[in-house]
Amino acid sequence: MMSTDVPDRLRAILDAHGGLDYWRSLSHLDVEMSAWGFLFKAKRVTPLSHARLTISTRAPEVVMHDFPSPGRQAVLRGPDRVEIRDGSGEILLSRDNPRAAFRHPRRLVKWDALDFTYFSGYAMWGYLTLPFLLLHPGIRYEIRGNCVEVRFPPEMPVHSQVQRLYFDDSGRLLRHDYTAEVVGGWARAAHLCRDYRQFGGLWAPTTRRVYPRGPLGRPLPGPTLVALDIHDVRPR
Repeated sequence: MMSTDVPDRLRAILDAHGGLDYWRSLSHLDVEMSAWGFLFKAKRVTPLSHARLTISTRAPEVVMHDFPSPGRQAVLRGPDRVEIRDGSGEILLSRDNPRAAFRHPRRLVKWDALDFTYFSGYAMWGYLTLPFLLLHPGIRYEIRGNCVEVRFPPEMPVHSQVQRLYFDDSGRLLRHDYTAEVVGGWARAAHLCRDYRQFGGLWAPTTRRVYPRGPLGRPLPGPTLVALDIHDVRPR
């Protein structure tokens, strides 16, 4: 979708996050973040403290540095491959079609490094590229006041094909609803966003908390499924 095709409401949302022209000038985001919560405990994954990621602004490609151990890299290479590399770039482990692997019963109680690479890679790519991701080819959306219902193409690595985004009157993202399908079809989540900061020309929420979504669609008070703190973003 070209910029001339962007509806006024969506353009206001993009402007509130730094503007489409600025976003299109970028190729990568270097991110420092911490993450913890019930999901980490349930899947026996060590929480992240000041982890460093490099995220492509143009495709689902993410590098997590010093994971799963110092000197190694965990890599999401598009929608269908994950890798663990050593410091020289040699591939130590890899998995094609990683989403299909979550159907194995073992994933109910434990994720390995490649499982977490896929989940965290596509999730952080989606979180950090929204709302500009809405203009990606193949994505359809419907704007209903301050809510945007999004339908992602089946080949795109996301939590679920149908998601909802809620914005305040200024255009900033307040809440992101989805089902984390690789966790389970029951994993209906409300992802709350606050504490916006400016990084270069980009505005992004730095405090993110994910809670279960109750039967009426409201966030439940607990447990905190995932807590994300964004410490720094360096657009380039």
